[in-house]
Amino acid sequence: MSEQAAPVFAIEKIYIKDLSVEVPNAPQIYLERESPTVNIQLQTKAQGVGDGLFEVTLTATVTSKIEEKTVFLVEVGQAGIFRVQNVPSENMEPLLSIACPNILYPYAREIVSDTVTRAGFAPVMLQPVNFEALYMSRLQQQEAAKDEPGQSTIQ
Repeated sequence: MSEQAAPVFAIEKIYIKDLSVEVPNAPQIYLERESPTVNIQLQTKAQGVGDGLFEVTLTATVTSKIEEKTVFLVEVGQAGIFRVQNVPSENMEPLLSIACPNILYPYAREIVSDTVTRAGFAPVMLQPVNFEALYMSRLQQQEAAKDEPGQSTIQ
């Protein structure tokens, strides 16, 4: 009779993997009086880095523009190393695509806000994100792409 080992999910390390800020139109952009538009994009990536260890990177790209002129561009790659063991294979992708980004997101929000402020602008407050809904939406898009004739999925 074999005993099933208990599932393990632990944070080993949280860190900034990449951080960049650009203010291409300084100093003139600081004299603008118009309110800029802000666009936010999020991406996640997971990869194995050792036995039961996974690096998950949440990349937040925040672009602010006034018309076609870039006010600032901030990109942060907030990463973490997570220990995941004895978890059923069908639960791995949701764990790495939902639970890990939920842990990393508050750190990314803080870095974006602090970086934008240090660049001389009003802080950008990233709103809460439902990573489960994003994951489910991505799965539905992948299923729809498979069902359409003549479409191919690039991975």
